[in-house]
Formats: sequence, structure tokens, C-alpha cells
Amino acid sequence: MPEIRFEHIVKDYGALTVLDDLNLSVDDGAFLVLLGPSGCGKTTLLNLLAGLIEVSDGRITIGGRDVTELDPKDRGLAMVFQSYALYPTKTVRGNLKFGLAAAKLPKEEVDKRIAWAAKLLQIEPLLDRKPAQLSGGQRQRVAIGRALVKNVGVFLFDEPLSNLDAKLRTEMRLEIKKLHDELKSTIVYVTHDQIEAMTMATEIAVMNGGVIQQFGTPDEIYERPANLFVAGFIGAPSMNMLEATLTFENGRVGARLADAEGFFDLSDHGFAEPPSDGRKVVLGLRPEHFGPPGAASTGQAFTFSLPLQYGERTGSDSTAYFSIGGRLLAVRCDPSELAAVRTGEISEIGFLKGKVHVFDAHTGRRL
Repeated sequence: MPEIRFEHIVKDYGALTVLDDLNLSVDDGAFLVLLGPSGCGKTTLLNLLAGLIEVSDGRITIGGRDVTELDPKDRGLAMVFQSYALYPTKTVRGNLKFGLAAAKLPKEEVDKRIAWAAKLLQIEPLLDRKPAQLSGGQRQRVAIGRALVKNVGVFLFDEPLSNLDAKLRTEMRLEIKKLHDELKSTIVYVTHDQIEAMTMATEIAVMNGGVIQQFGTPDEIYERPANLFVAGFIGAPSMNMLEATLTFENGRVGARLADAEGFFDLSDHGFAEPPSDGRKVVLGLRPEHFGPPGAASTGQAFTFSLPLQYGERTGSDSTAYFSIGGRLLAVRCDPSELAAVRTGEISEIGFLKGKVHVFDAHTGRRL
């Protein structure tokens, strides 16, 4: 499986620059997810790799081979589109075979590849049906199969699950992950869905405004977000962001919140640079790192006494929203814990030491 390298990539449309001096390496056999909101440049980057649009400046290599100026068919990759792009008049078998038309392979080899892909994707009983006779999940399997039969080392996925309902998305996530584990191919996958990224990727490139904000494993990006954008984009419910000021009291470094009384202990925080007294910061608190309402315990960086605004229950999980300084503080908890607290009731909730994220209020970068 080839390594992919983007070197000083620039893509502009006249005065509009979509990507500016972007550099990225994708390891052999990696499952890279390009993650970000609409308009961040992730699909543009994928299309540059596929050869569907031209690079304004820079170089793209696959397995050490410069493919920047090559036609899409000569790059040794296959692409799965968001819209499936199946031929409605052809059967499933015909759609799979069409992907091999340009290869001019012997019939025996074509039949062998189709049979292999159909078995792998569990669509063998569907080979003689047409797309109109298939469900959304089955059509997506056929679209993936059409890419698989090309027998290439790199597969590109452009938001392939966005047209599916929630249940099918979950099923197809597992199918695509299983395919990667079995084939060991290099996959570059575009999505705006953080759940898809966190569950499937071996590497994630979080993008915004045409810039890679952070590159790393799902765990690295979740546990140590590089800046406020990444911190707010990854996680559901989103990370709570509280404005504060760094301060030194009794030999301890901590923070005073702008909208709550008390000292937020940061003595155990591993600062990337020496903290300075009076520095304006933003504290990031993930909803799942709070103690349950009404049961604040020792070993916590800070304890809040706040009124419950409302709660949301999603089956086995729930989120309580407390009012703090005119805004809401999201706290993930067990449904039974949420049921024990009435709306408007003051409850004590503690945040765990060692789980606080600290960002510079002006630059947004992690401290």
C-alpha cells in the first residue's frame, strides 16, 4: 500500500484561496479521515488527490510517484461518491463490471473480481437486480464494490454515508471499518460527522478554513485538542468553554472564572509553557468529566453549585444543563441521576482534576 504525500499544496480560484501551503503525509495502510465543517476544504483536497481538479501549486505523490499532473485513471486509486453514481439501467453485476471496462481484463479475471467483491460485501443475492430494486445501504455496498474490483492500493470516500438513515450509517461504518481491517488498503475518507471520524479512523486531519488545525489519532485529538476550534468540534455534547483568568494563590496555580465564584485548581495541569499570573484563558470542560449532580466528591478541580435548567435523555445516557452566568453548562450523567434533580433545583457538581483543558483566550491555542 502506497504512502500519500501532499507537499505545499495551494488551490485557488482567482482571488479566493481554498487551500494554502498545505502539507500532509498519509501512512501506508492508514485510514485517514479529513474532518471539518462545510467549506473547510476537505472535499477539495480529496478531489485534488483524485485528479478531478487541478493543483494551483505544490506536489502530490502516491508511493513516491509524482501524480500531480496525471489523469485520474493513471493514479492507481478508486473513489466512492456521496451520490452512489450507479447506472440505473445496469444490474449490480453490470455496475461492478463497468468499473473494470477500462482495464481490458480477461473475462475470467473480471468474473473472479466481481465474485470476490460480492462475497466480501454480502451482495451475492443482488447481482441480477437493478439499483431501483435496492435499499440505500445495498446501493452503497454496490458503489463500494465497484471501487473494490479495481484492485488498487488507495480508496477515496467522499461522505459516502450522508444519504443514509442513522441505523444504516451505523451498519455501514462497521462494514467500511471491517473492509479496511481485511484489505489493509490506504483509505482517505471525507466527512463532517465526528462520530464517523472517531469510530473508523486511524488518523484524523481536522480542517477549518483550508488549514489543518490538528493531525493525529482519534485519541490524541480527543484527549489533547490543539486549539479551541478542535476542542469545540470534537465531542458530543460539545466541550463547555468558560472564560477565566490565571492566578497564583498559596503557591498553587489556578483560575478564577469570569462568571462563577471560587478558585479552579490547575496545579496538576501539564502546561505546555510556564503559566503567567493574570493571563486570560478559556477552560474546556467535557460534559463526561463531571461528577454526578448532587454527589461532588474529593479530588476534583472545582465544585459548582448551580440550578438545573433542563435535561435531555437519550435512552441509556442523559445530559443535564445547568445555568451559569447566563449560559448553559452541559453535564453528562446517568438517567437515574438526572431524574433525581428537579428543574430549578441547586445541585453540586464537581469537575475531575487532570481533565481540564486550558487555551489562550486570544490565540485559541492549547496551553
